[in-house]
Amino acid sequence: MNLNMPARAAPPRPDPPDGGTTAGAQTRFQRPFLKWAGGKFRLLGHLLATLPPGTRLVEPFVGSGAVFLNAGIAANHAADANAHLIGTFVRVQEDAEGVLAEAQRLFAPANNSADAYYRLRDEFNGDLRPTARRAALFIYLNRHCFNGLCRFNRRGAFNVPFGRYRRPGLPVEEVRAFRHVAQRTTFQTATFTATMAACRAGDVVYCDPPYVPLTATADFTGYTGIDFGEEQQRALAAAARELAGRGVPVVISNHDTRLPGNSTVERAANSFRCRASSVATAATGLPPRK
Repeated sequence: MNLNMPARAAPPRPDPPDGGTTAGAQTRFQRPFLKWAGGKFRLLGHLLATLPPGTRLVEPFVGSGAVFLNAGIAANHAADANAHLIGTFVRVQEDAEGVLAEAQRLFAPANNSADAYYRLRDEFNGDLRPTARRAALFIYLNRHCFNGLCRFNRRGAFNVPFGRYRRPGLPVEEVRAFRHVAQRTTFQTATFTATMAACRAGDVVYCDPPYVPLTATADFTGYTGIDFGEEQQRALAAAARELAGRGVPVVISNHDTRLPGNSTVERAANSFRCRASSVATAATGLPPRK
């Protein structure tokens, strides 16, 4: 993983052992309530040490929200092109207890079966109203689907198959902790280009895009039903250069690779090894789309 930052990093903090507890400290990193392919919870000790100081953290690819949940910055702007994800975050921000009440009913043992899962998946895909029920369905699907993947087809329908877990748990405390941090966070469904163009002095930007594939079989970038390929990687590098030119620091995580003929952004790079999370490749045996 390569962290590209055109600005000086803050002083290093202790690295956490696997699982997210800071070595020698009494505090634990707050887990997000969503499982997330490529999520950064286990890398927070490294990542938070790279974030320059700022008055607002901007995440154009917010994912599960693990970074802004733990960064401790005064304000956050969390954006993503995935409207289903942002809609869930907004409902939790506004009515966490209502979402949890709906989710309690969904996490019944009777719903931990393939038949129940596909019925509830169809309900999620068929009713797009921004309700507490829909947010609870998103959490249910995230916890019951294969590997916690978030994948949508080009029609915008969630299409990850059933995961067959013995006893998926409802992340009650994680939802409540998210709501607390969400009170100082704005959420927006937006492209990364729009989000980054709106950044201002005092912001620090953390980008965790779909990664440049290391091999031809390791490409899994369709989290929203829209491909994120070489053209988008180049556009991200250009947006980062433009922000750096305006004095807004940008940290980007990606595989330690370069697109052919592209220098990406200027690199004051911190590289470190990490264990792969549940990113699906041809080698992981992802069940067929259903």
